[in-house]
Amino acid sequence: MAEITAKLVKQLRDMTGAGMMDCKKALTETEGNIDNAVDILREKGLGKAAKKSDRLASEGLVSVEINPNHKEATISEINSETDFVAKNEKFVNFTQSTTKHIMNTQVNTTEELMSTTVDGVKFEEYFNSHIATIGENLVLRRFATLKAGESGVVNGYVHSNGRVGVLLAAKCDSEKTAAASAEFIRQLCMHAAAMKPMYLSYTELDPDFIEKETIALKADIEKENEELHRLKKPLKKVPLYGSQLQLSDAVMKEARANIEATLKEQNKPEKIWDKIIPGQIARFIADNTMLDQQFTLLSQFYVMDDKKTVAEVISEKAAELGGTIELVDYVRFELGEGLEKKDADFADEVAEQLK
Repeated sequence: MAEITAKLVKQLRDMTGAGMMDCKKALTETEGNIDNAVDILREKGLGKAAKKSDRLASEGLVSVEINPNHKEATISEINSETDFVAKNEKFVNFTQSTTKHIMNTQVNTTEELMSTTVDGVKFEEYFNSHIATIGENLVLRRFATLKAGESGVVNGYVHSNGRVGVLLAAKCDSEKTAAASAEFIRQLCMHAAAMKPMYLSYTELDPDFIEKETIALKADIEKENEELHRLKKPLKKVPLYGSQLQLSDAVMKEARANIEATLKEQNKPEKIWDKIIPGQIARFIADNTMLDQQFTLLSQFYVMDDKKTVAEVISEKAAELGGTIELVDYVRFELGEGLEKKDADFADEVAEQLK
């Protein structure tokens, strides 16, 4: 049995916001495995903040370069050791020029990039010279380039603080529609920057992930309802499902039958059911696709019109332009996501620098 130290309990508490005793019990149950303990707390509705992706640490900048004809765009993340350097004009210019170089050279990997030439020298030498000039270790962590095919359009957005960047590519029915939708695609990028979808569509979600997250979702709401009950406030409805992937034909048939049964109990005339049922079905879908709304762009409610989903807004825009718009590719970089700050005492850091 692994030792459950106070430091480990505190680490889990900081990650999840759960109580100390709950954290200790979870760690004991998982024999000190902190990732599994996070899952246990979430399944019990005790770890709403238990998201590994929230443990951001690295400094630096996310940069976006967009071709003027909106047929190609590149996004990159370059990390620095401190926020001070990230705001330095030399570093800002370096990240922008590097992103542009990546797009111009059409490289796909860091190894390919390092062997390219810039200003008459190998990029690796160019990169290292900036490390020496700026005075901090720099890391070209990742990059991606999206291209528009025939009758396609690409656009992007990087937030003013340089910590979040997004690229979106769309396929359209014609070059005319593609050109006319470029600014609209940029607005969708701004939505994605703010709302943090992980995927374009619910069809990309893994069934095991959905099952696990649905359990956590229900537990979160049930836990919240305990407090609402104590305060004598209206309770939230606990969903049966979390994603459109779970709403099979049989599920929807049963949902419709339940709606019809309720209308019959309410003595609603059958001749008006066809006006009521579509709205009730839409409500059922919205209530039972909360994971789609959290994790997928097309299912989210649009920030500029929260009565409509992004998919509905795209359909309306396409109709307005007299064509079709289909999102086909999506990249979102948030600075430092997935990285953790090293656990070091300030006094130790100073001592280390004085060696």
